[in-house]
Amino acid sequence: MSLIDSPIQLASTLLVFLAGLFISLSVGKRLGIPVRRAFALYIWHSLFCIVYTLYALTNGADALVYYLKASNGEFMLAVGTDAIVSIATIFVTGLNLSFLGACLLFNIFGSIGLLAFDASLRAATADKSRLMRRFATMVVFLPSISFWTAALGKDSLAFMSAGLVLWCAMDMRRRMLIMACSIGIMLVVRPHIAGTMIIALTASIVVQGRIPLPQRLMLGGVALAATAAMIPFALNYAGVGEGAGTDELMSYVEKRQSYNTQGGSSIDIASMSLPLQLYSYLFRPLPFEARSVFALAASLDNAVLLFLFIAGGIKMLKRGKYTVESNRTFLWLYSLLTWIILAMTTANLGISVRQKWMFAPMLIFLFISLLGKLRRQPAVRRSTRPSSHIIPTKETVS
Repeated sequence: MSLIDSPIQLASTLLVFLAGLFISLSVGKRLGIPVRRAFALYIWHSLFCIVYTLYALTNGADALVYYLKASNGEFMLAVGTDAIVSIATIFVTGLNLSFLGACLLFNIFGSIGLLAFDASLRAATADKSRLMRRFATMVVFLPSISFWTAALGKDSLAFMSAGLVLWCAMDMRRRMLIMACSIGIMLVVRPHIAGTMIIALTASIVVQGRIPLPQRLMLGGVALAATAAMIPFALNYAGVGEGAGTDELMSYVEKRQSYNTQGGSSIDIASMSLPLQLYSYLFRPLPFEARSVFALAASLDNAVLLFLFIAGGIKMLKRGKYTVESNRTFLWLYSLLTWIILAMTTANLGISVRQKWMFAPMLIFLFISLLGKLRRQPAVRRSTRPSSHIIPTKETVS
């Protein structure tokens, strides 16, 4: 297999790339991102799409399997991997897409997630120092984010969902429809993570004091009903069973801890405590643990995350104030729940490097919102002289 096999595939690949550029610029405008910045983000993400396709052709990847199934016309109304294959089938067969073209198609989804993530961090640092704004920009351009979300697979759609959910959390009342659609996207690719989103959203609605009690009861009831319908579906998808009890859940966790334990990036999480599992999932490998070029790139990203986590944690202990409005209850609950679930069930650092971008953007946003100080606004001088345009009254004339 090669990147492009025919002139028709070359034309369709260029068409997908240009369509992605148009969509990214349009989405960037909607998110308040300058045109040049949105253009740079799309090009950056697309470059990693090309790097990923070359890597996949050389080393093998799930994306190749998805493409071959799509080329054979497989189509199933299902969630997870089957949904990815079905989406790819529509475009691969309809536009005769090459492997690169199929990856560029899913690159559009990842680019939208990156734009939403960037818009959220821009809002969090809008009134802060130039250093903080540049740091936020550096985070957006971390290689691991774009590498794993730029190709044919679940990660691109999951990241788009996470980025849009984060952006919606800054103004839930006006963006609730987009929030619902974003959770629906996550439901298609990873139902158990969508279930976590719904649980966190339900809890945040119930505990928020700013919403009037009747509205809280109504919204909470709707969210609870959605949660009750969602949990059995998510449990079935994960392979636990909808009537699972504590024993079944513990057995499932132990079973998952034994998966993907072969290879250089595998770790023994069964013998670790929960704090060590959490640390390993989010921050490993670090630079001194890297054994390849890709591991080194991931380790540099992890070092930035670890610094941000430590600095933000210190700020929280000092009771620092958040500098941007958002539904912080939802963001914290979703991030922590997802982090705990994945850390307890993922024994392979290669998988964690990809999947953590379903919740890491929320943690990054929360910590960056805490760090730095707001720039002082220049004080407005009040003139002591009477204004010349004041209409004289009878008292002033006399």
